[in-house]
This record gives sequence, C-alpha cells and structure tokens, in this order.
Amino acid sequence: MGTDYHPGRAVCVPERFPTSRTVSAALGTRRRRFGQAVAERLMPRGTWLGWLDCLSGSDGSCGGGVSGLVERFGAPVVGSRFSVERGIPEPTEYRLVERKAAGHPDTLADHLAEELSGVYSRYTLAEFGAVLHHNFDKLALLGGAVEVRYGGGVVLRPVRVLVNGRASRWCGGVRVPVEEIVRETVRGFFSVRLPELAEHVLVEMNVSSTPSPGAVRGGAGRPERARWFEPGSAEDLRERRLLIANDTSFGTGWAPLADVESFVHGLVDCLSLPGGLAGCRKWCGSDVKVMAFGGGGRVEVVLCVPQKAAYVPCRSGYVGNCAEVLDFCERVAATALPGRSVSFRLNTRDIVERDEIYLTVSGSSLESGDEGLVGRGNRVNGLITPLRPMNLEGANGKNAVYHVGKVYNVAARHAAERLHARFGGHVEVHLVSAAGQPLARPWQTLVRMTATGAGDREVQEVVGGVLDDLPAVTAEILSGRLPLA
Repeated sequence: MGTDYHPGRAVCVPERFPTSRTVSAALGTRRRRFGQAVAERLMPRGTWLGWLDCLSGSDGSCGGGVSGLVERFGAPVVGSRFSVERGIPEPTEYRLVERKAAGHPDTLADHLAEELSGVYSRYTLAEFGAVLHHNFDKLALLGGAVEVRYGGGVVLRPVRVLVNGRASRWCGGVRVPVEEIVRETVRGFFSVRLPELAEHVLVEMNVSSTPSPGAVRGGAGRPERARWFEPGSAEDLRERRLLIANDTSFGTGWAPLADVESFVHGLVDCLSLPGGLAGCRKWCGSDVKVMAFGGGGRVEVVLCVPQKAAYVPCRSGYVGNCAEVLDFCERVAATALPGRSVSFRLNTRDIVERDEIYLTVSGSSLESGDEGLVGRGNRVNGLITPLRPMNLEGANGKNAVYHVGKVYNVAARHAAERLHARFGGHVEVHLVSAAGQPLARPWQTLVRMTATGAGDREVQEVVGGVLDDLPAVTAEILSGRLPLA
C-alpha cells in the first residue's frame, strides 16, 4: 500500500512498517493467513461448546434457581453476569487525546514485545501445533547516548533491550530456540524501525520458564502447573480443552471515535509512518507525539516532531523543516476538521538561537537516554484518552490465546464497534474475568449505551458473537493485521 501524500496536498494513507524478512528466514517460518483453520488449531472444533455440557450436566440440572446465573448463548454459567445500562449521558464535548508514534520509546517497546510474542507464537504453532505458554509483556528499552551535530552524529553508547518475561523452552523433549528467536527478532525489528541504531543494540535476556504459584507437590503426581512451561505435548496445554482466564482482570472498549480522536490518530501516522511525511522527507523522524485538546469549536494541538541530523545541514534548514511540518498539519486539519479552528505548537522545548532543538541521529529519543516500557503508551485503540474509559493493562507481548489483558481488551473493542454499528450512539463494553473461569464467559459483562431501544437479548447476542469466537480474535492478533498500540 502506498501513499497519497504529496507536498501540495495533505491527504495521506500511510503504509505500515514492513515485516523483517530476516526474522522469518532465520527462523524458517512465514507469516500466513490466519483464518478459521488456525482458529480450529487453537481450539479444536467440538470442544468450544463441549464445556457447556460439563457445566450444566446432561440433564441440565444446574439450569435454574442459582444466584448469578445468566442464561445466554445456549447454557447458564455460574457466576457470570451480564448487565446493560441504557440512556447514559452523551460523552462530554471536550476531547483530550494523545498518541505516541511508532518511533516513540514506549511504542517501540509495545511493538517489539508484540513482535516477539507473534514470532514465538507462529513458530510454536508451526512446530508443535499450538501456541506454547509465554509472555514478553515486561520488556523494557533503555536509551543509549549520541553526539549530534548539523549534518550528522555518532552513537556513543548502545540501546539496551531488556527482554523480561517467560517462555516455554521445551515441548515433548524438543527444544524451542527461545534465545535465537528473540535475538533475530530484535535485530530485524531495529533494522526496519531505527536502522541508524540497528548495529548499536544490546539484548539482555531475562526470560525464565518458572511457573506461577500453585504447583503443590503431593501424592497425586506432578501437578499440571509444574508442566506449564514444559508440556509433554501440545495436548498437555489446558487451553486445548478449554480456554481459561489466566488472571482476574478486565478489558474495556468503546465506540465511536470522535472527530478529534480520529484526527490525532491519523495525523500521527501521516507524519511518522513510511507512507507519510517521514517517507517523503528523509529528515523527518518517527518519534512523533501529538497532544490535542478540543472543545467549544476549537482544537489546540501541541506536537513534537524530531529531525534527523544527517539531512539537516544548518539551523535555518531545521527552522524551514519545522515550517513545512506546521503547514502540513494545517492542511491535514482543514481536511479532517472542516469548520473548526485548529492551532498548532511544535517542539515547544526548542531554543533555536542556542541550537537546543529536537535534532537526532535516528529520529527517536531512544538513542539518547530516554526509556520505553510496555504499557506506558497508547492503549489498544492507538490512543490515550483520559476523558474516555481506559484500561491500564500492557496488552502487547501477552499470550494472544488466553491472557485476559490482551484478549478482553480487543474483544471489548470489537463488541463496542459492533453495538455502535447496530444501534448507534456511544457504547462502552467492559469485560471482567475471574482467574480460572472460562474465558468466553466473563465474571462480569457491563454494556453502557446512550441508545435506549436495544433489548437485553439483542445486546447479549452481539457481545456473545464476539466471545463465542475468541479463537478468531487470537488469529487476528497473530496475523499482525491488528496493531495494539
């Protein structure tokens, strides 16, 4: 996919970063289309509804009279409650929204953790027929050091990648090359995202295979929990029989985006992705950040856009590039927010006369002291919106099969979008798990809507359609088609 951006107009459709071929070649794996076939491998057909029979009994004896039962999607579930709140007030007219671009250290940490999870998942799915247990969602990036001057610069100290998490290293006596997967993925990731730093990255492995508490030794043999990261085969994985919530947590989704929110999301991508301004102007870095406040017919924007020193020969060149960025933003705003008064402030820390400016070697502040952590940046919809319901989970790097902090956030977003498409108005969906309960049956489901005409059963059917197809959510995540930051 290319771009429609031209210097004379401000409409662009930025392409995503390409996937590193080096990683795929080194691991002997390929990205494939993950459709129904993969969903069935994740959860074999027949077992998806089979657990309902186990809960209700062949005679349906637990079908009534139990507090907290909700009969939906074919069977009652103990301790699963569905609530709908209609006619809630419209969201405030004020909008406060932030987005961190692909080169921001926090977004880099999110995307790298997710890339590690995706590569590991696809490898184990191809080799063993299942996604083995893992999580890379505690990954951290520690900034290096550089010396910058007009026309270039040098890297003085490398970036450190702290790969913190857990992963299965063995399955049925067959080794999983975890370290090789990690190192090749990190190398490929930086060669695409920040090529100027690709040869200046140190990987520190802190990946264990220690199970969580609960594996009590006794006379009943080796507990299942003790085999969590070293299964005898894929069939030892509990989720092959029944998807169970790994944690007590919740996921939140809402729809639709307001125009200011869509504008911020699009503006950041148009500035920073290969198909946007960064692809047309070599001096434009990818560590873009936009903060916008909207209300009363006005939108005020503060943004940071770095420049690459190799393509900025002098102070006046930097100033001229800043003027082009502002002109670009104004033309995007005129298209996305017609009739609104939109103002921009760029690189507000600059003291140009002292040459204290946002000039970098790589286009990212990660090169010089800044840090990035999974979960500190954009939410799964790509935005930070404090005036909207938000979830603080670090979704990236989690296991896409059964980790609540990832699967529920994506599922809640999908459910909210479907409810909005069907009934209109503002919609919020909150899914709350209880550790150890079936993943498809949240402990609590809360739907809040401005619409008043939707019946309970209709709302339940929409949400249930998402929950009853969680393997498709997993397949969508593993395909790489769904950015989570």
